[in-house]
Order: sequence, then C-alpha cells, then structure tokens
Amino acid sequence: MEYNFDEIIDRSNSDAVKIEVLKSQWGRDDLLPLWVADMDFRTPACVTDSILKRCERGILGYTVTPDSYYDAIRNWVSKRHNWKIKKEDICYSPGVVPGIAFALHAFTNPGDKVLVQPPVYYPFFLVTRRNNRQLVYDPLVLKAGQYRMNTEHFRKAIKGCKLFILCNPHNPGGRVWSKKELAEIAEICYENGTVVVSDEIHADLALPGFKHTPFAKVSKKARNNCVVLMSPSKAFNMPGLSSAYAIIENSKLRKKFSSVIEANELRGGHIFAFRSTEAAYTEGEKWLSEALTYIAGNIAFLDEFIKKYMPLIHAVRPEASYLVFLDCRELRLNQKELVHFFVDKAHLALNDGSMFGSEGKGFMRINVGCPRSILEKALHQLKTAYDGLKDTISVSK
Repeated sequence: MEYNFDEIIDRSNSDAVKIEVLKSQWGRDDLLPLWVADMDFRTPACVTDSILKRCERGILGYTVTPDSYYDAIRNWVSKRHNWKIKKEDICYSPGVVPGIAFALHAFTNPGDKVLVQPPVYYPFFLVTRRNNRQLVYDPLVLKAGQYRMNTEHFRKAIKGCKLFILCNPHNPGGRVWSKKELAEIAEICYENGTVVVSDEIHADLALPGFKHTPFAKVSKKARNNCVVLMSPSKAFNMPGLSSAYAIIENSKLRKKFSSVIEANELRGGHIFAFRSTEAAYTEGEKWLSEALTYIAGNIAFLDEFIKKYMPLIHAVRPEASYLVFLDCRELRLNQKELVHFFVDKAHLALNDGSMFGSEGKGFMRINVGCPRSILEKALHQLKTAYDGLKDTISVSK
C-alpha cells in the first residue's frame, strides 16, 4: 500500500471527543476508545494540504462557494455512484444531522409523525424529539446475520407519517440496501405522501464486493420524493470540518429545504468546507480505496478472532463502513451488566447498543477504523474479560 494505516497517531491533547469525554461518560479515562465514528487513520494529505494552502493566502475573509466545489461533487457521484446531477440540485449543509433537522422544519410541523427504523443511528431520535415531532418505529429484523426490512410492517407503520428518515447504508448494522428493497419503500412512501430523507453519509464506505445505491436513483418516484444527504466526512476522516450537502432533484422540495437554511443564515458555509470537499473528491480516491481494503481486513480479523475465542459473541458483519455491531445476547447479561463487562472488565469504550433503540439491547458497537495493532489489543482485552465470564455463563446454563 502507498498509505500507512498501521501508523499510530497520538490524539491526546487534541480535543478529540473519543478521549476527552471518557471520564464524564464512563467515570474513568483508562479505556481503549473505539466508540466515536471517526477513524484513527491520518486524514489524507490532499485534504489537509488544501486547508494549509488556503491559510497561506494570509486572509480568512468572506468567501463565495466556488464552482469547482459543485463540479467536484457532481463528478464524484457520477463516477462513484453513476448518478448524474445538476449544480442546482446541490445544497450545502453544515452536517448531515443538521440536514435532517432542516428537512424536519421544511416538510413537517410540530406534532407530525416521523418514521425511523431501529436499531438506527441515535441522532435520528434526538433531532426528531428535540424538534417536537412524534417518532414512529418500524424495527428492522436481524435474520441470518444481517438486518432486513419488514415491508409489510413498513406499509402499516408509514400511515400518517410526513417524513421517513432512512439510513442508507445502515448504521449500526452496516447493510447496503439493495435497489429492490429501496424501490419497494420508495413506492410505499410516494403513495402515502411521505417525504424520504436518506442519510447516505456512509455511501462511499461500501466495502469491497458491495455497491451503494443512492435512494434517488431507484425510481422516478424516489427521485421526486426525497432529500439525499451526503458528505466526505466519514469516508475521508474529516468530520470536524462540518462539510455536507443535500442533493434534491425535485425543485419544489429543494426550494422548501433551502428556505430553512436561508432563514437560519447557514447557506454560506465556510472556506475549509468547500476546499476540503473538493480536494477529497478530486485527489483522494486512491487513499479511500486503500483505506477500504485495510478496514475490510480489520473486519475479517475481528470476525475470525471472535468466532475462535469468544463464540457467544457474534459480529453483525457490515457491508459498509468501519462500524461493527456486536451481538452479545448469548452472554445473558442485562444491558447495565453488559456495559459494565465491556468498561470495567475489558476496559473498552464502545457504544452501548441500546442508544440505537430498544432493539439494540444486548449489543455493543465497535469502531474498527484503527491500526490493526490497536484492534488486536482491544480484542485481547475483551478475550481476557470473556474468559473470566464464561465459567459463570456455563454455571448459569
């Protein structure tokens, strides 16, 4: 490989959330942090160089959105996802979650119903509740090691919902939804007058052998009834730059969405968001390809290690992203005991599965976007804790 993903970068004293929040979150700061969804790989040089070059100009003044920013996005989604879009379809957003909040204000009113599919990225719940909308749940089904949609339940649950927030690819399960699955829910949402907001922040992290399908591409009805939210932040390890965008091909929906951004004076974006996105999409493809190969290797290593040494834990093997949902239900621990096991016995800081909804109870989410040596250390710590627990499990059986 041209890039060194084995490099260990000291993130202490850098205001990194994954480190700075340990004490307040778990009451101890001696945990190996594999929870926050950023990677421990060096951000590609093309991105950091774009920022340094802009700073070298000496003045960080007001700026317009350069045409090259729009060109970079259009060329990237065309090459990566075979999706042809126009410049006017693109709306800057200071993040994907803020984009969901803008959509809530654009297409719903306080008290309106909003559908989500737990277990799912927990800000879907938070942003909906905080904006005084009513959550409706359409739980996913874990079958044969992968999450599936229950179309019949979806058809009933969507009734009366003004908005559906889709996670595509899914987080924390890592499913790359098929065109057939997406087309079915697109048809149902269109029939019910439900606007779809598709969070596609993990789109560029589809692992080797899998292909992401943008929701808007599956049918004409999908294209005319959705807001697709994308960002280079996850794929190129640059989430601190608050750089995301919405692609909305329906001009009426786009006007409503844009009016919310304009009303809150957020349309302007910032210098580094534009230049870093452009750099990632025009110069970062080889880095991303190698990163995905490395991540796939980490996932395989984790899966094999767990199967060999901790057979009561099962990895929900992702088809996209560096996040792995661990099914720990066979340990027969309640959620509080499970968190205690990972924190105080294995000395690991992972995401508590219940934060993704009640369907996540019995699960933990681990981030494998890190050097292999760190992942090995984490798994050996987990094995030591597991070995101390398995005799208790055998007795309880």
